[in-house]
Amino acid sequence: MTANISRRGAMVALASVTSACATAAPPASTAAPPLSAPLQPMSRFVGKWKGTGKGDPGNSTVERIYTPVLGGRFIEVRNTSTYAPQAANLKGEVHDDVGYVSFDNVRKLFVLRQFHVEGFVNQYVATTPDFTGDKLVFVSEGFENIPASMKARESYTFTSATAFEEVFEIAEDGVTFQIYSRNSLRRV
Repeated sequence: MTANISRRGAMVALASVTSACATAAPPASTAAPPLSAPLQPMSRFVGKWKGTGKGDPGNSTVERIYTPVLGGRFIEVRNTSTYAPQAANLKGEVHDDVGYVSFDNVRKLFVLRQFHVEGFVNQYVATTPDFTGDKLVFVSEGFENIPASMKARESYTFTSATAFEEVFEIAEDGVTFQIYSRNSLRRV
């Protein structure tokens, strides 16, 4: 009988602890880590941004968040571009993508990897080791789920500490880059 009570008591205690753990509030979120030294030039992006875009898919509103992650060795970029129904895009659409900026210590250059809701992945490398003035340009070096003949370029130009312009260009082999979209963002 004592063994049954002890077993029953242990099971009740275990059930109580399990229940308490399951209903306990999750731990408070911690602040983003500081950026690693090589990523410090990218700190001007960190934060929340809103703006507008224009381009082949039409006019859009843009929301973006840049957050240091994984010990500050990466910057996570979460982007949503919303296109209302319009002549250039009759159905309208919401485009989401997630990106990660890192610093390649071997090449001494920034690398940007983007994962798009449509299923394609772009990998870019910066054309210079840092901003040239207030401009930083990334050129594609690989894609997933896009023909290998495609090339892309992303250019970021800061017009002030609280505003930047992003130009996305595409090209097929042997053809010059053409602007696909242009976004103007302001810090919020």
